[in-house]
Amino acid sequence: MKFSSSLKFNAIAEWWDEYIAYDALKKYIYQLEKQQVNREQIVPLDIEAGEHSSLLGGHDASATDAVFVPLLDQELKKITLFYELQEKEFFEELEELEEAIKKQEEADITGEDRYADYEDMDPDDDDDESISRSPDVRRAHASSSVGPFRRATIRGVTPRRYSLSSNDEDMEASGRTHSKGPMTKLSNTLHSLRDSFSSANGGDRTIWTSRSDYAYDTRLLFKRRITNLYIQFTNLRSYVEINYSGFRKIIKKYDKVTYSELKDRYLYEVVERALPFTQPSKDKVNHGINALVDLYSKCVTRGDRSLAKEQLRLHQRENIAWERDTVWRQMIGQERRGEGVITEGATLVKPEEPPVISFETPAGQFKITKRKMRFLFSIIAFFIMVNLKMVEGKEANSCIAILTFCTILWATEAIPLFVTSMFVPLLLVLFRVIRKEVEPGLYHRLSTHEATAYVFSIMFSPTIMLLIGGFTISSALSKTNIDRVIFTRVLWLAGSKPKTVLLAFMFVSCFASMLISNVAAPTLCFALVRPILRTLPPKSAFGPCLILAIALAANIGGQSSPISSPQNLIAIGDMDPTLDWSKWFAVALPVSAISIVLIWLLLLVSYDPARSPDGEGEIEIRGIRPTREPFTLKQYWVSFICIVTIALWCIEHEIEDYVGDMGVIALLPIVAFFSTGVLKKDDFEKFAWTIVFLAMGGIALGKGVLSSGLFDLLDEVIRKALQGFSVYVVVLILSPIVLIISTFISHTIASVLLVPIAKEVGSHLPGQPTNLLIFITALICSAGMGMPVSGFPNQTAATQEDELGELYLTNMDFLKNGVPASIIATLVVSTVGYALMKAVGV
Repeated sequence: MKFSSSLKFNAIAEWWDEYIAYDALKKYIYQLEKQQVNREQIVPLDIEAGEHSSLLGGHDASATDAVFVPLLDQELKKITLFYELQEKEFFEELEELEEAIKKQEEADITGEDRYADYEDMDPDDDDDESISRSPDVRRAHASSSVGPFRRATIRGVTPRRYSLSSNDEDMEASGRTHSKGPMTKLSNTLHSLRDSFSSANGGDRTIWTSRSDYAYDTRLLFKRRITNLYIQFTNLRSYVEINYSGFRKIIKKYDKVTYSELKDRYLYEVVERALPFTQPSKDKVNHGINALVDLYSKCVTRGDRSLAKEQLRLHQRENIAWERDTVWRQMIGQERRGEGVITEGATLVKPEEPPVISFETPAGQFKITKRKMRFLFSIIAFFIMVNLKMVEGKEANSCIAILTFCTILWATEAIPLFVTSMFVPLLLVLFRVIRKEVEPGLYHRLSTHEATAYVFSIMFSPTIMLLIGGFTISSALSKTNIDRVIFTRVLWLAGSKPKTVLLAFMFVSCFASMLISNVAAPTLCFALVRPILRTLPPKSAFGPCLILAIALAANIGGQSSPISSPQNLIAIGDMDPTLDWSKWFAVALPVSAISIVLIWLLLLVSYDPARSPDGEGEIEIRGIRPTREPFTLKQYWVSFICIVTIALWCIEHEIEDYVGDMGVIALLPIVAFFSTGVLKKDDFEKFAWTIVFLAMGGIALGKGVLSSGLFDLLDEVIRKALQGFSVYVVVLILSPIVLIISTFISHTIASVLLVPIAKEVGSHLPGQPTNLLIFITALICSAGMGMPVSGFPNQTAATQEDELGELYLTNMDFLKNGVPASIIATLVVSTVGYALMKAVGV
């Protein structure tokens, strides 16, 4: 194992010690939880006190030391083992180098037996001629060990040396330049006088001072070997220093977090007595470095030790710069390939799913997991349903099989959701589900070519363009920090009372969801509340209450605007005529505000977040300071374009003759932000394209169900079931069905499945309230938030951890508060929302 390839020490010197600290601390916390060390005695302390104040107190420090010290010992053992291997290898290489130099000094220095002249060499052999003319070019082809070099010369041609680096001047390259000017003659004369003076005073010429080509190549070879070994030795010394600093920092952090005084004792009694950190080991490495400096001064710099040190350090700095450049290029490449580390917030790394069945095959071990079994079940169910006659019509029968297949995959997430969406156009075309009405009641089954053109034409609809426009606005607001400026100012106005802070965060989360989608909003809000959560006393009810409140409000915010969630866009795409934004806001904003206030009251009753953990008095929240930086020209530009775009969306019906559709208006922010440099190509690549393809698949499935005639068959069943009921009774029947489905599967998928049903039901009710039922269905899809898996905000909240690695929320928190909150939001939609829809003429 070569040291230089095993670990690039200097390239990672700036973060390696922090990595050790973080990794060891996480392992310690894991072991602490595993051994069930009592944490009930944790008392609140000021975490912003001095460096020596502890965060955990009231418990026996020896109990935590017993867990943490073995972990440190394991890390120390790894470091020591690696150091021993590298030290042994390097010193063996140093001995070999010293022996080679000694043998070289005893060998012939003329090089006559090494370089032979061949007078009869083929003059067309350009390669050999170029090597003979330029030893500097020949050294680019030199091998890593001294061997029998061969030289071809041409009479009358003076050999030239072409310098590859400034350091080669020390090997007499400065005496042979590209031209023969006066300075060259003077330099050669001075070199000759120096050599003559040295010979006259009895100084012997050696391989290190000879001017022959063979001597030059030999010095170049040993220069490389000495330089490489010097870099390895200095890297080994840096490795020791960095790891010692890592131990010191992690134990210092440990002493601060726990009530312990381990640092000085462990460093003195354990670390400093380990092989890499002992003074004899350090002296040994320094001795090796000094030996290399001496060898370099002998072989390269004619005994000038200070010049040898300077040149070796220059080589070391160049090596560090090269390694850092290489590491950063690799990291940038990983980021571009999607392999980079996510920097905003933490991500939950899920372990690999354990196999249900595992067996060996000639190609390796084959594992069958629950996910693969669900996928296999969906395929089997699909082929069974395709071959069974469940409904009239071959196209409708195939379509119900496709619908069932995709529903199973979406519900079980056996494969990624957007991949399931890509199955939709594939299956619609292969099974020729698409029909075209040629005469009333007479349909023509489209060929695969015709079906392909139709399916792909409807997949990229104005609705998809509207979704991409929403992503563009969200990205621009986040990149220019406008969202953070607005939200921190609102939270600053909220004060320090837990109840008002809780309500303020809920409205901020709702507004953020409306503005930048309910996918990005909870992530932003959780980042904003981190400073507040750190100042809370342990076991405070305000922490989990705040986390859950942000998630529930983000779900409600998904109702507030047409671009806040994909389900709203899917609903708008199926409305005829398309609902303008002003009517959407007129209904959704009051509904969202009422829902948030009622959910806020529910959380106050459930958690009593103002209560102190010890039951005495109330807690106070440290306020968030708003930024005082003035708006920049770029921020004013982004704000102007966003306001103009939203205003045009609101009056789209009035300007429909000019713009055609809201999807065309969505092109305005895309052109404005990307053309002016507010957003870059990388920002475009980071859009949530999985959501775009998910929506495209949903649109294709809805059109397929409608075109295949399946809805015509369902129409009779639905009309018989709802015959005689008024519109409002249908709303009350439809609402709980939508809520239950959207609670257990993705909100977007729920809208994909249910919006076409609502459209078909509304088309056969008195007055044809199609848009009304679609609108209610979309709003209730966002209200399904009773489970940790119900929507992205809940999934994000379920992974939030405190400073000790404990989750803020449990499944019981969602069941006790999420289910009642879902019911409250659904009742508000089906009562207040219904009345407002009637009032605005939906």
